[in-house]
Amino acid sequence: MTRWFEDIVLGEEFALGDHEFSQDEIIAFATLYDPQYFHIDPEAARQSHFGGLVASGWHTVSIGHRLMVDTLFAEEDRLRALGQEPGVSGPSPGVNSMDFKVPVRPGDTVRYTLVVTDKRASNSIPGWGLLFNTITAVNQRDELVYRAELVGFSKRRDYVMPLSLKVMQAISTWPLIGGWIKRGS
Repeated sequence: MTRWFEDIVLGEEFALGDHEFSQDEIIAFATLYDPQYFHIDPEAARQSHFGGLVASGWHTVSIGHRLMVDTLFAEEDRLRALGQEPGVSGPSPGVNSMDFKVPVRPGDTVRYTLVVTDKRASNSIPGWGLLFNTITAVNQRDELVYRAELVGFSKRRDYVMPLSLKVMQAISTWPLIGGWIKRGS
């Protein structure tokens, strides 16, 4: 999130945008990354229990992730245009759950949404907080096609490092003591 940890409002919904999945795109993605017959062979998929070509779940996820990153960059630009300093996003320590509910088929338009459902200060990385997010994707019939619970880091604006950590950080740069501290941990 390109807002400071303190500025994140729980429950705020971020519309990430939508994407129409074409047959050619589904086949091209799957050919590169998930070449199973029901993703790359329309005739074989039609004759299977899938009843036709379906997009790889990873394709569905990748499109949503791209839309999420684009939305974060747009939010950063919006805040700068208002004269505000955007926050700093960090990496994700993981995905807590991921569900594919309904297959995405050629011609489907999928709409993605992100909601921050919880947050807390990080116990292991000073100056950072953890954001617990839910991303959902629905097709043009409002059927849920994908849902995931993601975790991400967000920098804390008002964090002040305790003196004891500042001292340890400074001492760890000394050649003899720093090497000893690193070996001991």
